[in-house]
Amino acid sequence: MGESFGEKTIDADALKLAELGYAQDTKRNLSVWSVLGVGFSITNSWLGIALGLASGINSGGPILVIYGLILMALIAVCVGVSLSELASALPNAGGQYFWTNELAPKRFANFSSYLTGWFAWAGSIFSTASVALSTGSALVGCYQLGHPDFVIEPWHVFVAYQVANLFCFLFNTQGRILPLVGHATFYCSLISFFITMVTIPAVAPTHQHAKFVFATFINNTGWSSNGIAFIVGLVNTNWCFSCLDGATHLAEEVHRPERMIPIAIMGTVAIGFVTSWFWSISMFFSIVGDFDAIANSATGVPLLQLFENAATSIAGATVLEALIVASGLGCLIACHTWQSRLCWSFARDRGVPGHQWLKRITPGCDVPIPAHVTSCLLVAVIGCLHLASSTALNSVIAALLVLLYVSYSIPVICLLAKGRNSIKHGPFWLGSFGLFCNIILLLWTVFTIVMFSFPYSMPATADTMNYVSAVYAIVCIIVGVDWVLRGRWDYRGQAARRAEAEDMVRRETTGR
Repeated sequence: MGESFGEKTIDADALKLAELGYAQDTKRNLSVWSVLGVGFSITNSWLGIALGLASGINSGGPILVIYGLILMALIAVCVGVSLSELASALPNAGGQYFWTNELAPKRFANFSSYLTGWFAWAGSIFSTASVALSTGSALVGCYQLGHPDFVIEPWHVFVAYQVANLFCFLFNTQGRILPLVGHATFYCSLISFFITMVTIPAVAPTHQHAKFVFATFINNTGWSSNGIAFIVGLVNTNWCFSCLDGATHLAEEVHRPERMIPIAIMGTVAIGFVTSWFWSISMFFSIVGDFDAIANSATGVPLLQLFENAATSIAGATVLEALIVASGLGCLIACHTWQSRLCWSFARDRGVPGHQWLKRITPGCDVPIPAHVTSCLLVAVIGCLHLASSTALNSVIAALLVLLYVSYSIPVICLLAKGRNSIKHGPFWLGSFGLFCNIILLLWTVFTIVMFSFPYSMPATADTMNYVSAVYAIVCIIVGVDWVLRGRWDYRGQAARRAEAEDMVRRETTGR
């Protein structure tokens, strides 16, 4: 009975996919826990606080992190609901670019879908680069802690960045191990969260008072306005709830994606808030010594210095930071999965140059190796920015947030223009609350476009400037040139896909 049920489920899922104009190229071998594991490992909210603590403590301190997380969790709920409704109604590995193509007016469908796909893929690559940078910095910081005379240079972090990127590349080369990897990274993160959250307060010789944790604002940004400093610092807490679309791009590798993908997205938000908020409180209560000394640690990693001060042991701090690094590597593996699936699905619709190669699923591996290799190479190239300017590479964090929000907003705008009740609803549909979440997502996107472009500190110099606007310009130039020279003629939009869908359905139902 189980086997026949499995066959029926596979056939039903493949048929639904064929009706949308796509063949079932990947195996549906992921469970809801595997998808949740990948989705949570990408977002990994508590790890985002751990890896990005430096910017948070200088742009608001405890108040920014504690209350910023609450604010961003509420925003993340609205983002998650908006994505979940669309993923439930239109499950497809293309995610937001596919939704846009289905919902936009025919006149604008191809270009708006094409633009969404590029923004989403660029956002995923920038996200991966930001995780590789943070993990590489943590690795170098561990070495510096054990060798106090060692002075960290940009090339040290660059090498660690590339090593982390290459190491994690290997885990996405075999599809059969991805379910195990998804489970492993998920539990590794939760175990690391629990050990560090419990151990540091337990071993710290002294603890901060509640006023410091819940009512202390620190502004080391140079901005005269604490409000602007807080907003600038929100980039860090927002990073902790970014990349929520990650699970949607696994829709063709799990059964009943219309139900499983929303569970993964909303589960990521819920687990992310609980872990990040309690972990942050635990760390702030455990700060020992001068706060500025932690923020300006020679390791370049404030959390590592916090560990060393609390544990009064270099070895103990290194072991605890190793758990952070392990979780960071798990996050990087999940990011590789995400960006490769985006590239592969977009290539199926001829959205990128070289799509003939990038759309291939490698036989025997059951994963899109060409898309995986290309995406990881782009991450490696972006890492070279750190040799020129650490500020320039840090700007990709703000860029990834805004590019992803824009990629979420375009299909939501199309949905609202078409009418929320004009499409067939999936099992996850929240009616009026869903509409409210759509509006909040759009308003927050506009807010981030403007406010996340502000310099991180004042006075603004070449070393402290926020180059996010330059990042937007480069992405838009690449997209514009490709569209004019190739995309407008080559991109497979809604009309072409539906013309092919009938034949594909026939082949799926008749077994060819």
